[in-house]
Amino acid sequence: MNFSRPGAIDLSALKQPARPAAPPAAGTASYVVDITEQNFQSAALEASMNYVVVLSLWSPRSPQSAEFNATLGAVASTYGGQIVLAQVDIDANPAIAQALQAQAVPLVVGLVKGQPVPLFQGTVDEEEVRRYFDELVNVAAQNGLTGRAQPAGETDAPADDPEPVDDPRFAEADAAFAASDFTTAVAEYEKLLAQYPADTEIGERLAGVKLLARTQGAELQAARKAAADAPDDLEAQLLVADLDVSGGHVDDAFDRLIGLVKRTSEDDRELVRARLLELFTVVGVSDPRVATARRALASALF
Repeated sequence: MNFSRPGAIDLSALKQPARPAAPPAAGTASYVVDITEQNFQSAALEASMNYVVVLSLWSPRSPQSAEFNATLGAVASTYGGQIVLAQVDIDANPAIAQALQAQAVPLVVGLVKGQPVPLFQGTVDEEEVRRYFDELVNVAAQNGLTGRAQPAGETDAPADDPEPVDDPRFAEADAAFAASDFTTAVAEYEKLLAQYPADTEIGERLAGVKLLARTQGAELQAARKAAADAPDDLEAQLLVADLDVSGGHVDDAFDRLIGLVKRTSEDDRELVRARLLELFTVVGVSDPRVATARRALASALF
């Protein structure tokens, strides 16, 4: 596996069960997550397209590395979501350690837009950790990466949770959606996603509304004919894929776009890849068809 390019590692085929991160201390916000081979693609690589991710490779066989995670987590949490610490138990997830060519733990590596930024191996004091993290945030900002993650969890919830209420953040977008004003709904969800880049619900809503906007008024058979008549017409192919997902022909849509990835390059290829990732969100990242398509996409790209 080549870790030198965004998206080069697709570990979704490795089905070790994810282990939940330890809960944060009472009353605190946590920016620490546990990463496994199962969720590495989405929770580390793809997350680093929105905010800085710091990978901490450790082992239960090395108490020093386990204890060092506490220092890293404490410092990361002071950045208010600019940095998420992603802990990787290399004993449970050897493929990640192999991909990063880890020779010993602790090993700390930054991720900025899918690109690895080596930080240090071994332990350092808290002040030194902060210097490394400050520089990493500066590098990210220079590359246009300024998003912030939401806390992984907050405590102090009341014993008896109230009845769920509509999230007021969605009011304007929902009103536009109800009026079939998809352009405004997309714009409102995009504003929210810029504010809360780690909120998966916003991402799912945005992907769904964008799909509806793109397919509004389109007719499947006419779109299929147009795509068949012009196999190199990118927009025609993308529209058929959108319509296929809307109509439940998910595998057909994924196969069409992966085929496009194989025969396109540069900007066209990136456009198709981005559309695939968006459709993965619409279908649901836990859907087995998405896992299969992710593996096929990785093979097509690399």
